[in-house]
Amino acid sequence: MPSKVYSAAAVGLHSELVEVECDAGTGQFFFILVGLPDTAVQESRERVRTAIKNSGFAFPRGRVTVNLAPADLRKEGPAHDLAIAVSILYADPQNLGGRYESARDELGSSLVLGELSLEGSVRPINGVLALVYAARAHGFLSVYVPTANAQEARLIEGLTVYPVQNLSQLINHFTHKARIEPFTGSPTECSKNFQDQSFDFQYIWGHTAAKRALEIAAAGGHNILMSGPPGSGKTLLARTLPTILPEMTLEESLEVTRIYSVGGYVNPEEPLIRIRPFRSPHHTASHTALVGGGSVPRPGEISLAHHGVLFLDEFPEFSRMVLEALRQPLEEGDITISRSAGTVTFPAQFMLIAAQNPCPCGNYGSHVSVCICSPAIALKYGKRISGPIKDRIDIIIDVPSVPIEALEQPARGESSQDISYRVQKARDRQQSRYEKMSFRINGQLPSKRIEELCRINPSARALLISGIQKFGLSTRSFYRTLRVAQTIADLADSECVTDTHVAEALQYRQRVGTI
Repeated sequence: MPSKVYSAAAVGLHSELVEVECDAGTGQFFFILVGLPDTAVQESRERVRTAIKNSGFAFPRGRVTVNLAPADLRKEGPAHDLAIAVSILYADPQNLGGRYESARDELGSSLVLGELSLEGSVRPINGVLALVYAARAHGFLSVYVPTANAQEARLIEGLTVYPVQNLSQLINHFTHKARIEPFTGSPTECSKNFQDQSFDFQYIWGHTAAKRALEIAAAGGHNILMSGPPGSGKTLLARTLPTILPEMTLEESLEVTRIYSVGGYVNPEEPLIRIRPFRSPHHTASHTALVGGGSVPRPGEISLAHHGVLFLDEFPEFSRMVLEALRQPLEEGDITISRSAGTVTFPAQFMLIAAQNPCPCGNYGSHVSVCICSPAIALKYGKRISGPIKDRIDIIIDVPSVPIEALEQPARGESSQDISYRVQKARDRQQSRYEKMSFRINGQLPSKRIEELCRINPSARALLISGIQKFGLSTRSFYRTLRVAQTIADLADSECVTDTHVAEALQYRQRVGTI
């Protein structure tokens, strides 16, 4: 009698249910696997056959047909090994064929995931969090996963998670010889990772204007570009920014963990990612590394920075194609990747923190060092960043070198804890204002809702329009400037956007055409 066991296949960050059907017939031995499997799944035939033999069972002697349905969904990776082995054993009369009816209900309400070794032990797999979502979406009651993936699977509430060490243990469980104890533990306590305390704004001397700009960026989730000579502190400022960002909610943590799970970056011992990501790819990173891709699309750096920070140092040194790929995620908060294997969309709501030198030698416009670049070379260097990309950056600031005199008797500034308190208050105001919306912060506020949700007095609006005309900025810049002004108003605990808020927001846009 044909048997059926359920597995799942990842499609981007989502997953589809896979029915693993097996029929063990008579005749000459032949083992065929159908259902659009990739090379890794095709190779599971040898892994499964050897694992069954080394687990003390006999592999069927006749024709064995395993079907992975739906047939038009491409299956990839070794996650189906365990389900295929269980399905074969229950389809073969000489093994568990006579017991299939008694286990049908339990098998029909369970998801079975895992890679098999040749000795029958179960190895961990990538993307468990995304795959387990399929179980909950289809009303399953339990999931069977490798022991190393049990904590990660437990992050999804409403399911009983069974950690499986080897094939024999799982078969003994289904035949009621020795039941597996469910994995217990609170999902919110599965991780102990904390923010790195080695960075703090109180240890950054000077840069009062830059710190203010970063506070505004953190409060509203705005993109920021810092320009200054080498060694002025741009990288240090960027790496300290996460210390003033609000903690992620459980929902945000699960979203980020899901992305890292699909990419294979989750620590099995501490699966839940609780600190905001900080991704800093090198300027030689390829287009695929940054936006994601591959024959089977995988998330790139911009998706790994979801709900966190993407820091691009040496901004103009990135290839033009890589930088232009940032347009969609900066505008829409996600990235769509199309390949022959299908089209997937990955979330990419990140804060872009970019840093650059004003010219190849880095000293253009400096009052301390002499620039050896001609004005034409400096201008050409600045044009490596296209206008449309600059137009999508909310805040642009200069970060000059700190005078040596300021380092002789440095005075500590505000700590990250003090600044983060103001940032959190501003975020609370935004979340209260956008309580019933699909967005939560000013940086994500759609242009079509700005007029409705931003309260700006007439004189401030007139100042904004005048500034946009004076600096020759685009309509997009109008809305982005208004978003920044709203964040400044939130930091000031103001009920409406005033002239002061608009004036400060405009000063962060006027350098767009000159950098």
